[in-house]
Amino acid sequence: MKIGFIGLGLIGGSIARAVRHFYPDAEILACSRTRASVEQAVRDGVVDRIPDRIDENFSDCDYLFLCAPVADNAAYLKELKPLINSSCIVTDVGSTKSDIHARVEELGMEANFIGGHPMAGSEKTGYANSKRILIENAYYVITPTAQVPKDAVERYRDFVAGLKALPLILDCRTHDYVTAGVSHLPHIIASSLVNLVKDSDTEDGIMKLIAAGGFKDITRIASSSPEMWEQICMTNRENIASILNDYIRSLTRIRSQLEQGESGAVPDLFETSRDYRNSLPSRGSGPIQPAYEIYCDMVDEVGGIATLATILASNQISLKNIGIVHSREFIEAVLRIEFYDEPAMKQAADILRKYRYVIYER
Repeated sequence: MKIGFIGLGLIGGSIARAVRHFYPDAEILACSRTRASVEQAVRDGVVDRIPDRIDENFSDCDYLFLCAPVADNAAYLKELKPLINSSCIVTDVGSTKSDIHARVEELGMEANFIGGHPMAGSEKTGYANSKRILIENAYYVITPTAQVPKDAVERYRDFVAGLKALPLILDCRTHDYVTAGVSHLPHIIASSLVNLVKDSDTEDGIMKLIAAGGFKDITRIASSSPEMWEQICMTNRENIASILNDYIRSLTRIRSQLEQGESGAVPDLFETSRDYRNSLPSRGSGPIQPAYEIYCDMVDEVGGIATLATILASNQISLKNIGIVHSREFIEAVLRIEFYDEPAMKQAADILRKYRYVIYER
């Protein structure tokens, strides 16, 4: 099996690492504008060869991953068209699918294209932060064209499953509509809510002071990359605008109910949302990355946090963040501890309980 990567950042690097681990005999080649990243990948034993440019080296790839920014991927398709053989499957890892599918159709490459969207990520970027387990147990949406052979789709689905991801086959338009609702709109809401609080704060910044607890948690995704989200919003603007209109109508209805003092409206709102949220599956990773965090009760004494951190460090557990929760109206603990992944979080909770710490998992 021969697999090519054009672009080798966080997602491309993580997929390449997973390929190397689960398909050790695969030949992997990669080119990237950031030469240092692919050179490091060779030193890591992840990549075998580094072509200087997109050329005939990629012509006999079984799978060819486009892992560059969305706008660049469309340009690369044109370069690849005269190079690839009839059995090569070109795929991408972008967060929106309709635009690139339209470009594939324009170029007459539908028989060779299966869109892809691994629903995994991190605040950190670049190959240096890639890791094999990034896509493990994460939904990996596959959006085949109408003309790609069915057996090729099945092989690619099995290939993705072999990377320990959870393949989910969708039409590209369905993908963009769904992600507009469960990912793109929530990011817009979080960002607009943060800006609303910033603009509405008191002169002495009391809102900002007490926002350190639950408010900061529910708006965590507002810290995402502005450049990346401009591309996502612009390439899925119709779906986002449609669902945003539905959301505005919902808010308008809630405002009217509050203004008129309608009895029962607020309990109904929270009851229906609670029931639906509690029904959401816990298995698998969606487009909004979870925070791997636990909360811990702790007496305020000198060296308390240092002792806890030492216990975790002695067990080779790395902390991403740790801090006292000063605004605890809806949080039943004193200390918030965040980790880089779920296994570390679970291991830390088990270890701290053995040391008789009271741990809360959310």
